Amino acid sequence: MNYTFQFAAVLEELPYLLGGAVVTLQIAFASFWGGAVIGLFGALAKVYGGVVARRIAAGYVTLLTNTPALVQIFLLYYALPDAGILLEPMTAVLIGLVLNAGAYLTEILRAGVLSVRRSEIEAAATLGMSQLQIVRYVMLPHIAKTIYAPLSNFFVWLVLGSSLAALFGVEELTGRAINISTANLRSIETFTIVAAIYIVLTVIASASLALVGRWAFRVKAKVF
Repeated sequence: MNYTFQFAAVLEELPYLLGGAVVTLQIAFASFWGGAVIGLFGALAKVYGGVVARRIAAGYVTLLTNTPALVQIFLLYYALPDAGILLEPMTAVLIGLVLNAGAYLTEILRAGVLSVRRSEIEAAATLGMSQLQIVRYVMLPHIAKTIYAPLSNFFVWLVLGSSLAALFGVEELTGRAINISTANLRSIETFTIVAAIYIVLTVIASASLALVGRWAFRVKAKVF
């Protein structure tokens, strides 16, 4: 093999790649928090909802967790136009990832909801708290402390999973790497540097989440 590595040609595009890394984090944040809202309502429906609410939540979770996120985004991006609904690539990716994340977070948050003792909820109700106040001041802090570690791991997974957006022309980190490697034909060097950037992103995300967990919820979270 007479291949000569030329990383200089890729390093010249480092600012462009770092801009893609910012987009990657934006996708991960939006997907996580959008999914967390859906997941919270889904978890509450499965634990405290009536028969209809529980069945709807269970059907949503079953459907979304048993099909790949990529397939779901394909349907949003390529099937909806037949119904007259056109979505921008970023919009389709975000909707798909939010819905997918919501299904997984429903199950994660359900475990947290089940960990809240009924006596605590009854005590809050006795003090005159509304349902919203009970959720905000009693349930959420307890849930966050109980399932902080799996939530952190799921966010890191979203950072890496956002790379599928490149298949739809979104210029996040992987999408920009494809553009660069197509132009300079230096795929090995390009994706080696991109892999290093992903490692840095996940380490920073893990360390930041661990620090936040220890400060806000007194969770002894590990970086890995």
